[in-house]
Amino acid sequence: MKTKAPQTTYFRNMFEQFQNDIGGDLKVDSNNEHTLDINNDFGDGYIKGISFNDGMCYMEFDIKFTKDLTMVVNSPEYTSICFAYCSQGQIAQSFGKNGKKTELESFQTGMLASNSSQDNLLYFDESTNLKMMLIIVNPSKNNRAEKNLNQKLQKLFFDNMENDNFVYVGSHNLKVADKIQQLKSISIDGIARKIMIEGLVHMILALEIQQHSDDLKNAVLRDSMLTSRERGVVQELSEFISNYIERKLPISYLCKKSGLSPSKLQEGFKLMHGTTVTDYIRNVRICKAEELIKTTDLNISQVVYSIGFISRSYFSKIFKARYNCSPKEYKDKQNSRLVPA
Repeated sequence: MKTKAPQTTYFRNMFEQFQNDIGGDLKVDSNNEHTLDINNDFGDGYIKGISFNDGMCYMEFDIKFTKDLTMVVNSPEYTSICFAYCSQGQIAQSFGKNGKKTELESFQTGMLASNSSQDNLLYFDESTNLKMMLIIVNPSKNNRAEKNLNQKLQKLFFDNMENDNFVYVGSHNLKVADKIQQLKSISIDGIARKIMIEGLVHMILALEIQQHSDDLKNAVLRDSMLTSRERGVVQELSEFISNYIERKLPISYLCKKSGLSPSKLQEGFKLMHGTTVTDYIRNVRICKAEELIKTTDLNISQVVYSIGFISRSYFSKIFKARYNCSPKEYKDKQNSRLVPA
C-alpha cells in the first residue's frame, strides 16, 4: 500500500507530490486550477483542485484505482476541517494508523477534523470507481475573515467533544450531488469560471453544514434510511426525470419503473432531495424552461410543450412565483439585449 502525505497548506505542493508518487500529467491554468490526469499502472482518471483566497480548497476525484492508496490530510501548524462527499464508490477514514476506521458510502456527507497532532488518513481501495470531493477549510494567519470561519466551524463541531477528534457521517443527500454535477458541467474559462466554482463550493459547504444540523434535529428520521440499492434507484430516477422532462411522469409510472412503492419513493426524494417527487419534477421543468427561454428561439407555448406542461397559464404562474416576472417578460428582456443600440 502506498502512502501519500501532502501538506494541505501548500496546494501546489500537494499536487506535485501526487504526481511524483503516482505519475500522471499535471496542468495548472491561469486560475491556479490544478488537474492531474492519470492513465498508468496506478489508475485511470483524474484529480482536480483549486484553492481560494478565503483559505478553502476544493478537490475532486474521478478515478478508478488499480492500487490501494492512503492519503494523509494534515497540517502540523493548525487544525484543518475536511468535508467529504462520495457521488460514487466509498472511502474509509481514521485518525492515525491504529485508529478506528469510519466508512463513507455513496451520497453521504462526511466531516472530519482533529485538534490533536494525529494524521487524518483517507483510504481508497483498488478497483473502485470513485467519484468524490473534498473541501478543506484552513485557518490563515493573514486572513482574518477565513480564520473566523475555521474557528466558527471548530466551535460548531468541537463543542461537547469527549476527545480531540471529530468524525461525522451524515444522512444521504442528493442535493450535494446536484451541485457537484453543476461544477463538472462548467464549460467557461477565465475568472468567470473561478467565481462560479467558488460560489458552488460555498453552496456545497453550506449544504453539508445544514445536513449536520438537520440530522441532529431529526435523529429519529435517520433510522428510516434507504438501502444502498434504493439510494441508487432514487439517483437513477432523478437523472431520468431530468433527461425526459417532456414526458408525463405520474407517481404510478415512476413506481413501476423504479420498483419502489409510493411511500418508499416519496421517502427517498424527501430524504435525498428535501422535497416531494412532484415538487422535484416541477423544479426541474422550471429550470429547464428558463434555460430554453434564454438560449433558444422557441416561443412560450413551445417551451411549455417541450417541458411537459399542458397549461400555459399554470406554467406562467409558477414561473413568475420563482423568477418574479412572467415568461413573456423574461423572453422580451432577453430579446432586447440582442437588438443593436
